[in-house]
Amino acid sequence: MAWTWQTIVFFACMAAALAGLTTLAVLRPETPHRGILGFATTRGDRFFVSLLASAFIFLGFIRFGGENFLYPAAAALLLAAVMFRFA
Repeated sequence: MAWTWQTIVFFACMAAALAGLTTLAVLRPETPHRGILGFATTRGDRFFVSLLASAFIFLGFIRFGGENFLYPAAAALLLAAVMFRFA
């Protein structure tokens, strides 16, 4: 893997997100609740599922020859917002 500035920004954002989720877990503990997924989830579960879904969105976009990555980015952000709100 090439360590470009984009790769460093990605991993820095992932580290910041995990640090933020850890801080939230310490300051405001939460109990799992059931949403549209059909099983009990916590913030971390919803974050993980939204990351996986985002990866599949981008892979599907790459597979079918998309050139402008703003569309899958918008779809992934919308999915994450729905996931955190309703799941």
